[in-house]
Amino acid sequence: MITRRQALASALGAAALAASPAFAQGQAVGTIRVEALPSVVEAWGDNLPLVKTELQRTLVEILGPSLQRGAGTRLVVTIGRVWLSSSTRGTGWAGANEDYLESTATLYDRSGRQLASYPIRSTESATGAGLLRLPEADQFRLKALARNNAWWVKRYIAG
Repeated sequence: MITRRQALASALGAAALAASPAFAQGQAVGTIRVEALPSVVEAWGDNLPLVKTELQRTLVEILGPSLQRGAGTRLVVTIGRVWLSSSTRGTGWAGANEDYLESTATLYDRSGRQLASYPIRSTESATGAGLLRLPEADQFRLKALARNNAWWVKRYIAG
């Protein structure tokens, strides 16, 4: 026979499990939204739509079966910082030259309750995009950062 204390403990344990990040991993994602902090919008201006579009496109592409239109779980990726190294000469005695994209991937349930949140910092070599003398080299670097970040988001939310 189950006592009231055991029933309450069981219900509380199930609620805690449902709210844990481990439970959130592997959940079907219904929608994806990519946004940016106001400071990023101000700093990156016309380049930011390129980053947001590439990040969202890559997420849709790589999430595959875990992306199910109409599922109750919502993924919001907030871009918190983008930084391109001023030097593209590679590594040397002075250290590495890397580009960074920091974001936070947050999963919400149908009612808007946060299920899990993962801070993500992606790095790419400043020389990795190639063709550095072309005028569009920065766009190549920003797209590479967005794709890298999308793969890290997948790792955290899909397990």
